[in-house]
Amino acid sequence: MTHSAKKAIVTGAARGIGLGIASRLAGEGAWVGICDIDGQKAEEEAKKLSDEGFKVIAIQADIGKTADIYKMIEIAVDSFSGLDILVNNAGVLDSMSITEMTEENWDRVMTINLKGTFFCCQAAIPYLKKSAAPRILNISSLAGRMGGYETGLAYTASKGGVLSMTRGMARQLAPFGITVNALCPCTTETDMIKQWTDDKISGLKQRIPLGRLGSVSDIAGAAAFLTGDDAVFITGLSLDVNGGMYMC
Repeated sequence: MTHSAKKAIVTGAARGIGLGIASRLAGEGAWVGICDIDGQKAEEEAKKLSDEGFKVIAIQADIGKTADIYKMIEIAVDSFSGLDILVNNAGVLDSMSITEMTEENWDRVMTINLKGTFFCCQAAIPYLKKSAAPRILNISSLAGRMGGYETGLAYTASKGGVLSMTRGMARQLAPFGITVNALCPCTTETDMIKQWTDDKISGLKQRIPLGRLGSVSDIAGAAAFLTGDDAVFITGLSLDVNGGMYMC
């Protein structure tokens, strides 16, 4: 299998894109830590995958709290005796207008989406340095590439920051053989967009040349590639998975 016996952590993995990536990696043979602030849901999904014969564990962690991040990494490393792959997927969406934005909301989005991603990487690096095939994959967004259409600017700015951080980390961690890449999905059919109206979603679809929103499997397939052996010489990449909505 492509990820046979690789040890992985996926944050925000109890649902949506994170769960899709965790399931894909587990299906390809990886040992996966399903990490989420919703510990009960993480346990439920981990049990389902375990019952199918996959090696997974659930870890409750709030990515907005640095102490939780370090504890999460330690639990996974102790359980798997190492770490090869970190997928930073945990995030929150906002759609507030510029005039509606509050300092509290801005700080919340930045804390989870940007600060949390940074400190997950920081906590994982000592263990990734010991891996024969270390990978960091950050989940950014189309909004981080081109400013977004319906997303708020806190989300847009945080995801743009993830892209800049990805490139900087790729350079600084290359001497250790750690590749650092990012995925930039367009709007994807998950629970996260249930707050949006049908008209808003319909408008987004009309802007996508391939005529549909992204699916979880679209993103999981790209994640499997960038964390796998075939991507050994790819680092600093921001891969667009958006049906042609943004072309650079």
